[in-house]
Amino acid sequence: MNTINSRSDDTCVGGCVSSRNWTQTFLLFFALFLACAGAFAQKADDICGIYYMVDPFSKEGSQAEIFKVKDGLYSAKVVWVENPEKIKFLGMVFMTELTYNASENEYQNGVLKYPGKKGTFKTYMSIESPTKLKVRGYWGFAALGKTMYWTKESKLRVQKH
Repeated sequence: MNTINSRSDDTCVGGCVSSRNWTQTFLLFFALFLACAGAFAQKADDICGIYYMVDPFSKEGSQAEIFKVKDGLYSAKVVWVENPEKIKFLGMVFMTELTYNASENEYQNGVLKYPGKKGTFKTYMSIESPTKLKVRGYWGFAALGKTMYWTKESKLRVQKH
């Protein structure tokens, strides 16, 4: 007589896992997976905040505030400039029409106006980490552009006049 198959209390001899224990283990791991996925899930408004960036052309620093215009639509404005000669750009809304695409976990279809320059650029953005935003600005095709990384900051810098 096989003692492993003759037991009726859902335990096994020799270290096997019973079906009840396996189900409990599976449910525990599944619950942990859902909890972790929820903790790392990005919400559209996660992009809102103050970011520090370095101009790729002048190499000067500035801060921008990304804010929600209405459901699903975001804009950005200049809130601090390193170069006092550029104070005239404070408050300028330089990005509009940015929308969140949840299926691609990306912000798309934004329009950038480079302060002090003519014309506009298209942009898409993605949150790389809680403090790092990847920004791709381009003209025409995404391959014809520049990628920058903006750093999310907790507060506005003090503007020097």
